[in-house]
Amino acid sequence: MSLDGKVCLVTGAAGGIGSASARRLAAEGVRLVLQDVDGDRLKALAADLPVETVVCTGDVSQEADVDAAVAAGLAAFGRIDLHHLNAGVPGPLTRLTELSVADWDRVVGINLRGVFLGVRAAFRRYEEQRSGGAIVLTASIASLRGSDDLLAYQASKHGVLGVLKGAALYGGPIGVRVNAVAPGIVPTALFAAAGNGPGGGDDMVRRASTTPLRRAGTGEEIASVVAFLLGDGAAYMTGEVVSVDGGAAAVSTVRPSGGAGAWDPRPGDERMHPGWFA
Repeated sequence: MSLDGKVCLVTGAAGGIGSASARRLAAEGVRLVLQDVDGDRLKALAADLPVETVVCTGDVSQEADVDAAVAAGLAAFGRIDLHHLNAGVPGPLTRLTELSVADWDRVVGINLRGVFLGVRAAFRRYEEQRSGGAIVLTASIASLRGSDDLLAYQASKHGVLGVLKGAALYGGPIGVRVNAVAPGIVPTALFAAAGNGPGGGDDMVRRASTTPLRRAGTGEEIASVVAFLLGDGAAYMTGEVVSVDGGAAAVSTVRPSGGAGAWDPRPGDERMHPGWFA
């Protein structure tokens, strides 16, 4: 895929998908700039990679931290060719009427503001280098579908696709491709942090069993698509969202083959609206 020798900045690199992306790119010979708020896990990951790696602890929602990661990459390698803007958080599993402004701002700040800051920093670097490049955003099945919880996450991931389309149009004439990967259910610490309840970390395998492939995905399976989108094999792709979700995005939930009637929806309705249906 002609990735050998390139330099890639990966955000959220200490997490399940981010670390898998770093390992896959390292196996392709890509030198890495890794950013995450968890500096200890970043250092442990970097020590285990077979390529030259720069670690930069920081919060992608903060402009100074985003710029610091780019500066660290330039100091070490002199250029940055690729970006996997992956950092994200789910926010709490809570009823819409109980969602706090603080939780909304935190999720949107990391998931959407962070993507904007990362894309802007990437294009500034490409314009200074007068080079083409490739950017992959981590979207989500939540970018394409809706649910009655995780509202801030849903909104932020829908917003990521807005950034994707605009950035692809901006980058096309100068040879910068921008695509997104949309993972489905991938059991990582990300959703375990949302809470142990339906729709959180404790029933992910059960929910994934309703997809056409009847199983959850892995970080490595997401990372393989990220590597493809960053490489020359995707040279005529930009502005695209690639679902990696076991076929979940193809399902019509109102048809028997899509699970209609398989679960009783009433417990979920009662959970979101206690006492409403008594």
